[in-house]
Amino acid sequence: MWGGIRRRSSDYSWFSAFLFSVLLFCGRQALAEIRYSIPEEMKEGTFVGNVAKDLGVDKSSLTDRRFRVVSGSKDAFFEVNPDKGALQVRKKIDREELCQGSGACQIELKILVENPLEIHYVVVEITDVNDHSPSFSEKEQSFEIAEHTSPGTRFELHAARDPDAGVNSIRTYTITSNDHFDIESSQSDEDKIPFLVLKKSLDREQKNTHMLCVTAVDGGKPPKSGTLNVSITVIDINDNRPNFSHDSYQVEIYENASIGTTVTVVKAIDPDEGANGEIEYSFSKTLARKVSEIFELNSVSGQITLKEKLDFEDSELYKLDVQASDKGAPPLASRSRVIVKIKDINDNAPEIEVTSLSNTVSEDSKPGTIISLISVTDKDSGVNAKIISSINNDIPFDLKPSYKENTYSVVTKGILDREKISHYEITVKATDCGEPPMSTYKILNIQISDVNDNRPKFLQNPFEFYLVENNVAGKSIFSVSAKDIDINENAAISYDIVREGSQSDIMSFLNVNSENGHITALKSFDFETLKTFKFQVVATDSGTPPLSNNVTVNVFILDQNDNAPVILYPLSSNGSAEGVEEIPRNVNAGHLVTKVRAYDADIGYNGWLLFSLQEVTDHSLFGLDRYTGQIRTLRSFTETDEAEHKLVILVKDNGNVSLSATATVIVKLVEPKEAFAAADVKSAAKVDEEDNVTFYLMITLGAVSVLFLISIILLIAMQCSKSTDYTSKYLQETNYDGTLCHSIQYRSGDKRYMLVGPRMSIGSTIVPGSHANTLVLPDRRRASEEVS
Repeated sequence: MWGGIRRRSSDYSWFSAFLFSVLLFCGRQALAEIRYSIPEEMKEGTFVGNVAKDLGVDKSSLTDRRFRVVSGSKDAFFEVNPDKGALQVRKKIDREELCQGSGACQIELKILVENPLEIHYVVVEITDVNDHSPSFSEKEQSFEIAEHTSPGTRFELHAARDPDAGVNSIRTYTITSNDHFDIESSQSDEDKIPFLVLKKSLDREQKNTHMLCVTAVDGGKPPKSGTLNVSITVIDINDNRPNFSHDSYQVEIYENASIGTTVTVVKAIDPDEGANGEIEYSFSKTLARKVSEIFELNSVSGQITLKEKLDFEDSELYKLDVQASDKGAPPLASRSRVIVKIKDINDNAPEIEVTSLSNTVSEDSKPGTIISLISVTDKDSGVNAKIISSINNDIPFDLKPSYKENTYSVVTKGILDREKISHYEITVKATDCGEPPMSTYKILNIQISDVNDNRPKFLQNPFEFYLVENNVAGKSIFSVSAKDIDINENAAISYDIVREGSQSDIMSFLNVNSENGHITALKSFDFETLKTFKFQVVATDSGTPPLSNNVTVNVFILDQNDNAPVILYPLSSNGSAEGVEEIPRNVNAGHLVTKVRAYDADIGYNGWLLFSLQEVTDHSLFGLDRYTGQIRTLRSFTETDEAEHKLVILVKDNGNVSLSATATVIVKLVEPKEAFAAADVKSAAKVDEEDNVTFYLMITLGAVSVLFLISIILLIAMQCSKSTDYTSKYLQETNYDGTLCHSIQYRSGDKRYMLVGPRMSIGSTIVPGSHANTLVLPDRRRASEEVS
């Protein structure tokens, strides 16, 4: 049992304070500390602890040493029993009043002992007892909660207060059982704050008021509690959202629908009344700007119409988020999605894209060579995007499909020939399968490049040229020309002479200009030596490899009057053209006095000799045949005629510029007897003279015959190498009257030609440009065929 004596006086307190101060500075201190613990609300005199014993102070000296509690407070809660040395409760302690809060509540006491002076510290802890019940500041609390408040929403309640601490303070809050509310608490400093938690949505239409009782319970044993009445009024709000008739709308519309066409009508219903049931439609604010530019929504009726043209190729599908909002406070809204599917129409023609193109194709390309790759597309869909592709059929190209749909290759399908067609326009046609179908055309321009596949060709083969003798050496005499239907280098022709064959010596005097085919003679030709020859010219192009072709050139030398007549008889011993003829005086008219013989190496008119009396003593006695050169008497001689007559005979050819020679014949008239005697001597001399003349004539005729024979052989060879209509024939005729004349006949095609001498055939005509010595003869063979 705790006990103690309470002593208080102002003198004693003053004295104690003074004594304590003296002890601090002058006296001896005992620095011991003792701890005790007692519950609050203990009665006065309650034993706390035997402090004298605990401090080791002799119980018998407590009075003498004035063993006491020193306190500066007016309300001393403890005192020391001087007889027993026990620490006792002096007055009832209220822990809540003494120590507010939940921390430890301690009272520090100073125990003073004198003689010797000692001071001791004693700490007394006041423990709590559950002597208070929880209490609310107000007995009732009201709330107005809207019916749309979400579950989980918390509403703060009045907090209960309990001065007790520790386990004796408020531990829990409880609420009367109900379906909509629960209670939670949270610690705030030393207090627990209760919250009313909505656990189920309210519906004012079902119950508009809720009455609840909240109880705060502490942790004492037994526990104590306090209550709070809570009233809840449910506020009617716009708690019904508009409800669409469909969660989503699906609409199909053709892309060619006109502006203003109704796409669909959305409908929503709100069971609320008044403004809470009035619905306003709008597009979602997240709707793409492009979509809002195409579609228009009536905010009152929910009708969606077109305000811009649709294009399936831009978009096949549109998703319109439509919002229906009522006019409540706050407004409620719901959403529905309108899916607009655009139906395609055939409004796009196919497109042709050339991904690769060789504009130039070699004419020797093999069939199947790829020259271009193309692809076709159509922005439409379905059957409208199915494409049929083709190219024009009249060209040597084909369209081959690739492994990938709507991809094609243009290939060659035939032999190309640039010389026939050098450029092609390939028309690619792409047609879709829509209704009606649409087509697109693409033109590919293809150039055919040349290869050297054509030989040069001469305009004619063989060439025939007529060359007048005595040409100027070093000048062009004629030219050959060939054509090559290739182009560029493949058509660049160079000319050369084939220097082979039996007449290679003649070809050594010929030269050809390699660029233009002009043929130049490096020497002057002589008809009397060479009348015809042939050679070959080769024309070679500049292709790779080069191609060539030959042509035979037949050259006919045309005669010029470049040889003067040669007197064969009479010839004097010194070689001059002068002779003496003796005839009897008694000869009759027409007697052959002599014959002047002459020769001209030229042929035709140039070799046709005419005789004329240049000088004569008596024109009445002698006459001269202009063609044969025979001198005959024109009448009988008389006694009065002179015995000697001089005749000068002019022999000239028939050239354009005539060449001539003269011969002198002395005619002597003798008596018949002398004439016979002289005739014997003269006949012998004449025989010798004629033998000499015959010898020279034979040599001349032999040389001419050899030349003619060579010419005939050459022309026969040419005839054999040509058609049967082409023949050449050389003839030589002799004037048996003593004058040599020549004629050469040959055939070219349907015409016969002859180089004539003095004796011309009746019905022949002169060939223009042949210097009047070439005649065209009538074709007797053809005439006979026509008669037959």
